[in-house]
Amino acid sequence: MDVWKAAAERARTHGDVLVLAAGQPSTPAPRAVLRATKEAMDSELLGYTETFGILPLREAIAEHHRSTYGVRVGADDVVVTTGSSGAFTLIFLAAFDAGDTVVVARPGYPAYRNTLTALGCEVIELDCGPETRFQPTVAMLEALPEPPAGLIVASPANPTGTMIAPAELAALARWCDDHGTLLISDEIYHGIVYDTGLSSAAEPTSSAWETSRESIVIGSVSKYFSMTGWRLGWMLVPEGMRPALQRLASNMTVCPPAISQCAAVHAFGAEAKAELDGHVARYAANRQVLLSGLPKLGITDLAPADGAFYVYADIAHLTNDSMAWCTEVLDHTGVALAPGIDFDTVNGVHTVRFSFAGAGADIEEALDRLGRYLT
Repeated sequence: MDVWKAAAERARTHGDVLVLAAGQPSTPAPRAVLRATKEAMDSELLGYTETFGILPLREAIAEHHRSTYGVRVGADDVVVTTGSSGAFTLIFLAAFDAGDTVVVARPGYPAYRNTLTALGCEVIELDCGPETRFQPTVAMLEALPEPPAGLIVASPANPTGTMIAPAELAALARWCDDHGTLLISDEIYHGIVYDTGLSSAAEPTSSAWETSRESIVIGSVSKYFSMTGWRLGWMLVPEGMRPALQRLASNMTVCPPAISQCAAVHAFGAEAKAELDGHVARYAANRQVLLSGLPKLGITDLAPADGAFYVYADIAHLTNDSMAWCTEVLDHTGVALAPGIDFDTVNGVHTVRFSFAGAGADIEEALDRLGRYLT
């Protein structure tokens, strides 16, 4: 957020900002969603809905999981939330008590750690490096003094873009089931994958519910569906956890945004998916530009970037203060990057995240500016 604020100020004063820091698509919602929004505004009351979301949306999400992963999912398994952020807060409150230990990968999405800490949980960060594709493993869990109350995984992950191989995700899910650990699988970047051997557009990454229906699956319309500001996410939830979630959600938010729910039903249709797959093709081209261009600038230590729209780079040869370095880069070039300190509390001082969700011309221009700055 500090970077975004500084980038906005630079845009106001110089008008030359290229934002490679944003963790969101640079495209609007699909046209089918926008049409449905206008229709809903004219015809729907748009008052409170059911706490867990309107039935047509839950049915659409259930069908999405059935057709994509071949898993048995019904509308009653789906809990619609105010963004995936709302889903995480609800499940943390419902599943964990103060003092419970929850394991996360480092580097990883900072809101896991920050929200859990605010709720009084003890967060255990597993140091995940290139040898495990920046992802946790069963061996790491076996090495813990005792099984944790929870494990959070993300595949594709933020900030690294790396994925967990299907067999490894299945092994993690089985381990959690065997040890009484709640697996929370963050799958919000599903749909944005590349032909890397672990997955492809034709063979998407696996879902935790393919192995364990005792796990929690988190989804969102923010990333693949290009609807970040609509604040709509969902969970697949075991039956026994739904009463607690119902009570919490009805008190905390009443329901997710009604207009977003009505519109998002149409995000899962064939027309929208054709448009969204076009975005993924653009991400793939931008990804290749970065993966080819950064080494020419001497930035060679890169995470594999199997999915999502990030390249995570180690820049220890350039700085040991990533926040200061990103500030200098913005000041001298107008290129906004995300410092690694949010994602990694130990090694983030010498890492940086590049987002390639924007226009291809902006990616190429950013590389040109960085090249001139580094030479």
